[in-house]
Amino acid sequence: MEPLTEHRPVAGPVVYGYLRPVRASTARQQALATSLEEYCRQHELLLAGVFTERSPAAAVAFTGLLDVLALPDTYGVVLPAASHLGPKAIAAERTRRIESAGARLLLVRGRRRPRPAGHRAAGQPSTGRACRRSPALDAET
Repeated sequence: MEPLTEHRPVAGPVVYGYLRPVRASTARQQALATSLEEYCRQHELLLAGVFTERSPAAAVAFTGLLDVLALPDTYGVVLPAASHLGPKAIAAERTRRIESAGARLLLVRGRRRPRPAGHRAAGQPSTGRACRRSPALDAET
């Protein structure tokens, strides 16, 4: 009798990392790669490789990434943040190419969501209209 699925080693979906650490130190590059590894571990993804663009003008690593996205069983691409795809116009085209390859784009640090009206970001100065608690008044019976 075969063991239950929970007792068998099962590989998670295969993803590839992409880094574009413009003007980053070696320590920062290592920290970015570690963040991809940790994200994949937490989300049970199999990080099969990390493509790193060494020059802001080059696209050699991105071309290699597109090549592996054509492999069977590739689930997606993981990035530390959307900014690693490049400036907005380039990032939009690269996002389109990743998605047209049938891969998902996963961000360790997701896109910023708009805040509901009346909410302010942490660290912003108060407008002075903060909610203040007032003492409860005794009601007569």
